[in-house]
Amino acid sequence: MPEQSLMRRTPILPAAVLLTVALLLAGCGSSGGTSSTSSQGAAPASAASTPSTSTTSTSTSSTTTTAPTTSTATTAAVSGTPPCRAAGLSLSFLGQQGGMGHGEIGFALRNTSARSCRTYGYPGILFLDQYGGPLPTVPHHTTNDFFGSTPAARLVIAPGHSASFRLDVGHGVATPNGCATAYALQVIPPNDTVTLRTAIPNGAYECRDANVSPLRAGTSAYP
Repeated sequence: MPEQSLMRRTPILPAAVLLTVALLLAGCGSSGGTSSTSSQGAAPASAASTPSTSTTSTSTSSTTTTAPTTSTATTAAVSGTPPCRAAGLSLSFLGQQGGMGHGEIGFALRNTSARSCRTYGYPGILFLDQYGGPLPTVPHHTTNDFFGSTPAARLVIAPGHSASFRLDVGHGVATPNGCATAYALQVIPPNDTVTLRTAIPNGAYECRDANVSPLRAGTSAYP
């Protein structure tokens, strides 16, 4: 009886061993599959980061190159128009009229140069007698005189074009300062120290004090 029992148990052990081996082999196969999937997923992430870095670098380079060009162009445009100087101007007499003790005398500064120039403000003036000698002259800069309002304006005078100003003087009225007849006017343009002269046909009566208007475009200061 013991011999039969032993013979029946002997085949059970190899079956258990085979089952264990099978389970171990299955586990090894599963582990190898997981490792392969992880390796394939890492490659696309590395490739995607490269174009992003290249795009950022290109954008920064473009911005740095454009900015100085715009700044230089703006500076050149502003500094390209020089101030009007006596060497590039001519002075002329426009006319005179009077009423109620005031005389209005008009003058123009014409751009005789080959390029535009800029100007702003009031010319310096000096009345001259018939021999070219100086007469007592007291200028008063104003935008409002007996003949109206003349606001100051920044002007750019093209070649061949003019800016004008007017003088408001005592006309036919005796004053304690005394009056005289001016036959010419000496002018210093704004932004300069060099003088220009022009004759006043038939002379103009002046009594020392003169209201001087700012320069205006064309002949608008003396319409």
